[in-house]
Amino acid sequence: MFRPKLPDIPTPPVTPHQLQPPAASAGRPVAPYVGVGAGAVAAVVVVGIVLTALLAAVAVSAVSMAIAAVVLRSLVNGAHKR
Repeated sequence: MFRPKLPDIPTPPVTPHQLQPPAASAGRPVAPYVGVGAGAVAAVVVVGIVLTALLAAVAVSAVSMAIAAVVLRSLVNGAHKR
């Protein structure tokens, strides 16, 4: 009762001249854009790997310097106590 009733839409008959294959696009080729996209993705991946390696190197250096600072501090404090 509260639902609207939509009229039936008749489908037009298909004529033979409408059954033509789609025309080829006369635009730009797709292949160069795929190549540029793949190259850009590869460049981003390489840059990400390099930056991650640099970050890991900085982290390892910071940890090793912190350990060296703790060892030197303990050696200096040990020498003052004697």
